[in-house]
Amino acid sequence: MKISTKGRYALRLLLDLSEHRGDGYVALKDVAQRQNISKKYLEQIVPVLTKSGVLLTNRGYQGGYMLSGTPDKYTVGMILRLTEGSLAPVACLDCDPIGCDRSDNCATLAVWQGLYKVINEYLDSVTLQDILDNQHADGGDYVI
Repeated sequence: MKISTKGRYALRLLLDLSEHRGDGYVALKDVAQRQNISKKYLEQIVPVLTKSGVLLTNRGYQGGYMLSGTPDKYTVGMILRLTEGSLAPVACLDCDPIGCDRSDNCATLAVWQGLYKVINEYLDSVTLQDILDNQHADGGDYVI
């Protein structure tokens, strides 16, 4: 499994908005500049996050984006599922029940299910707030 730039940039966008949540609505151009990400690329990510209710938007002068909740409410797993889709390490785990004809006799299925469980448990245990707290404890800016 490889996380695409879409997933990584969505996480960086939300971390930036978390860091600047006291500033009200934040312009996408400011996030793009701070994170060194194309504004056009961020514009492709924002609709997914807005539609899902993660982001609030305000148009016009002093418009921009902000988190709809506090950073402790958003897990990395949730964000990556919104932007990446499934986090399954193999295609046969994308369906429930498992859609593979060989699943009843697959010697490796338990390995993939175990890996999938570990991936989900870990990513669902890390919030935006955890990342910010960890970074502030290290005394620097966050880098993903």
